[in-house]
Amino acid sequence: MPCRSSCRFFVGGNWKCNGTVESLKKLVDELNSAKLEEDVDIVVSPPYLYISQVLGSLTKRIEVAAQNCWTGKGGAFTGEISADQLVDGGVKWVIQGHSERRHVIGETDAMIGQKSAYALSKNLGVIACVGEKLEDREANRTTDVVFEQLQAYADAVSDWSNIVVAYEPVWAIGTGKVASPQQAQEVHAAIRQWLKEKISPEVSSKTRIIYGGSVNGANSAELATQEDIDGFLVGGAALKGLEFATICNAVTAKKAVAA
Repeated sequence: MPCRSSCRFFVGGNWKCNGTVESLKKLVDELNSAKLEEDVDIVVSPPYLYISQVLGSLTKRIEVAAQNCWTGKGGAFTGEISADQLVDGGVKWVIQGHSERRHVIGETDAMIGQKSAYALSKNLGVIACVGEKLEDREANRTTDVVFEQLQAYADAVSDWSNIVVAYEPVWAIGTGKVASPQQAQEVHAAIRQWLKEKISPEVSSKTRIIYGGSVNGANSAELATQEDIDGFLVGGAALKGLEFATICNAVTAKKAVAA
């Protein structure tokens, strides 16, 4: 049960801990001048420090996401940002559960679920990341790991209408190794089936499942042709305006297959 044709293609650009005032001004200028297909939702995720700069200069065609937010309302939580503050600043989306937050920072599945639920309660869209490490894939535990991560979201969240699921195999993030279109499709189809069985057929059919992991301008069109790939979460290539536009415009390959 692939995402119905009413589901718009979705591409997110995760800029991670990169950029300066000058380099991001150049990147925004490139994005503002790029020709982007109409039927794709696009978000970019700057470091916190530059969110206001980007919001004030980026075309309204592209929305802005934060890379993370706290488990609840603000307070004595040094170094954190609350969903309330993000909404107050004009942010529309937040990334949760990225592998770097899980495996570098040490966030647990339960914490990620809690943070996602609070963000959703404040009307932020959530890009909910899942994905396995190389040792998990080699041990044939890919779906076990991904389903455990999905369950943590499900335990905390009751409404999936404002969630985009991002499948990012950890072994493919920033390594230049890309899951083959067939490997990615296999996991995306398994995620959709899990949503159907554990949440509801409606959520399964309406939830966009996007792929991340060394996506670039050269491989995005082929990946987009896969039935259950509804877009991308892009890392390094999102820092190159014209290449990111090419990835966004891979929606044309998706439409060609669906026609």
